Amino acid sequence: MPPAILIARLVGPVFATLGIGILCNLTLYTDMVGQATTIPTLVYLFGAMSLAAGIAILHGHHAWTADWRVVVTIIGWLLVIGGVLRIVLPRLIANVATTVYSGPGAMAVAGVIVLIIGGYLSFEGYRRHSA
Repeated sequence: MPPAILIARLVGPVFATLGIGILCNLTLYTDMVGQATTIPTLVYLFGAMSLAAGIAILHGHHAWTADWRVVVTIIGWLLVIGGVLRIVLPRLIANVATTVYSGPGAMAVAGVIVLIIGGYLSFEGYRRHSA
């Protein structure tokens, strides 16, 4: 199975589930982001996990193609950049996250975006592709 399909099959359902979870629990997720950004250890750990996940994705698939697979590459790079920023500039990232996600409206937008990306990757990963 090509790496982009495998990654889409793994990341797609996770993102879709996260998006649904966010949309079903806006206030709770807003509170969780607010709490997590006040604990530097969590910011660091999320950075390390994001960096590792991004590197793993890019190791498996790193191609700037003119089709759906570029989404996999972009997600990999966003995870790497986000991870590096959380590790190198944890206070700045915590302040930005607190400001951006300070209300349920911003969290709803994030939930919709994550759900759409997850649905799209799931669709592309599982359509016409046999295991």
